[in-house]
Amino acid sequence: MARMPSAERRTQLTEAAIRAMARDGVAKTTTRSIAAEAGVSLSVFHYCFDSKQALIESVITTLTDHSVTVVKRALRPRHTLVETVRAGFQAYWDHVRAHPDEHMLTYELTQYALRQPGFEHLARRQYELYGDAYTELIDGLRGAMAVQLRVPVATLARYLAAMTDGLTLNYLVLGDESAWTDILDTVTAHIAGLVQDDGAAGASCLCGRPACVPGREGCETGGPVHL
Repeated sequence: MARMPSAERRTQLTEAAIRAMARDGVAKTTTRSIAAEAGVSLSVFHYCFDSKQALIESVITTLTDHSVTVVKRALRPRHTLVETVRAGFQAYWDHVRAHPDEHMLTYELTQYALRQPGFEHLARRQYELYGDAYTELIDGLRGAMAVQLRVPVATLARYLAAMTDGLTLNYLVLGDESAWTDILDTVTAHIAGLVQDDGAAGASCLCGRPACVPGREGCETGGPVHL
């Protein structure tokens, strides 16, 4: 077996654990099955992870990174704030649709950690990571598009984490892909309404058309947002 730096080996084992847990469930996944999935000896596993808690924390962090990475790539400044935010949500949603097993695993990890004595802090850490990820995305967007929030960053980050968490679970249970374009448009309009530019120089409708007047015939939203 070729030698590999410990950080790379941990990554290899973490990805193997994600595959095994998504396939067999968290409770049924053992260190031996993870080592077999990764194609390494059990001693290599124990060299990289000294406890199951350490492994699960690595799995939680990596799953979060999977989603955040695709959103970061998509969340580049576009013509309007609405278009930019919508692209970020679409990237996340495409990841959910492409990897439902990974997203289902995140909920199973939460329940497992909450029910397993000594693991409770991992569930808390999981949701702290969600908040941290959204804080990073919000700060990046603020810097790139010179926008300010109508609510504190921490509040919006936690709200986004709770909202996407609920929407994701709803999709995993109910499916119905035909409904999600309208849902994502609604979420985008709502989030866009929580930001404004520093000078509030001009108002634009939530639909993203600068010349639109909210409430006028043809406008599909209910109120203005400064962009």
